[in-house]
Amino acid sequence: MDKKFNHVGIPTTQVRPGETYLEGGKVYITAIDASPYAIEWLRFEADSPMPDLLKTTAHVAFEVPNLEAAMAGKQVLLEPFSPMPGLRVAFIVDDGAPIEYMQKETV
Repeated sequence: MDKKFNHVGIPTTQVRPGETYLEGGKVYITAIDASPYAIEWLRFEADSPMPDLLKTTAHVAFEVPNLEAAMAGKQVLLEPFSPMPGLRVAFIVDDGAPIEYMQKETV
């Protein structure tokens, strides 16, 4: 499968500068380009509907050309969704760890 490393997502309870709120997931995230190490900090509200595994475990994210193809035969944690315009993401579980696949949409 063709994939390219994008970032590491780390759950936190600390408020970080420049957070963006994703209403559907009830989560605040930081921009990966604000970190010299491609870290995305995730701060979840208490009633966030996101899976506990994402709330408690760091994830690695990869850009893929096709989410559905990348997910084929994998244990799905979160079905594809669009957290922001121009981007679709999905999460799988591999060996107990969450993995994010990202597909940038072309206009």
